Amino acid sequence: MKPRYSFSSRRTGQARDPKNYLKKKKKFPEIAQKVLDESDIVLQILDARFIEDTRNPEIEEYVKTTKKKLIQVINKSDLTLKNKIKLPKPPYAIISCTKRMGIKKLRDKIKELAHKFKKSERIIVGVLGYPNIGKSSIINLLIGKKSAPTASEAGFTKGLQKLKLSENILVIDSPGVIPKQEYSGVENEKITKHTKISSRTYAQVKDPETIIAELFKEYSNALQKHFKIKTKSPEHLIEKIGRQHNFLKKGNEINYDKTSRFILKLWQEGKIKI
Repeated sequence: MKPRYSFSSRRTGQARDPKNYLKKKKKFPEIAQKVLDESDIVLQILDARFIEDTRNPEIEEYVKTTKKKLIQVINKSDLTLKNKIKLPKPPYAIISCTKRMGIKKLRDKIKELAHKFKKSERIIVGVLGYPNIGKSSIINLLIGKKSAPTASEAGFTKGLQKLKLSENILVIDSPGVIPKQEYSGVENEKITKHTKISSRTYAQVKDPETIIAELFKEYSNALQKHFKIKTKSPEHLIEKIGRQHNFLKKGNEINYDKTSRFILKLWQEGKIKI
């Protein structure tokens, strides 16, 4: 049985200014800071449909102040038209885990950057992104086997682990990271955003009807097209879908909660194209 790689917060030869470190550490959740400290190359996983919503400016700025390299990995490219993808500055890679597209190019890009470090010790690649954005699936495709656990539930990966990409390259899998300024259980705008990008699942939100109303403001055409319903009102949309699928309470009343969660489930599964 092969030994597991230990996770150390500091590698040989990497001197660190304690004051500087403590100052920077406050900017990130602890788990993200560990990944950033350990990594030579950072993969930030983005959703092709919501690139700006899934970027973490704090992480990007942090990487700029170091000698680390950042690759923007645009996942779920099969869920939107290619000409709708707003590309970030290179280096980036456009992939789809479900279609197994772009993985070889991403692997080659990692090896190309790793070669530039010219280090005798292993190169560490850290993978960061919002919960449920596909980090573990990407790692499994990169290393060619199912080593990183995956699940549809947001935040499924519970800890850090290192996985072997090649003899000289290790990949760190980690739980999903939400920027500190977005921690909230009450602010509607943040809850809507996290539900939209699947970081908070349809089963976790307390008020799914409000989320549908917010989504309708921006994606009414996509929702109407998918359900073949013409309407100017999110309430009317929920009502029509509830009756179509017989999501009813006693007295023939629409079950708005169940219907709204059904819509969000299809949204998060990528069934509703935008």
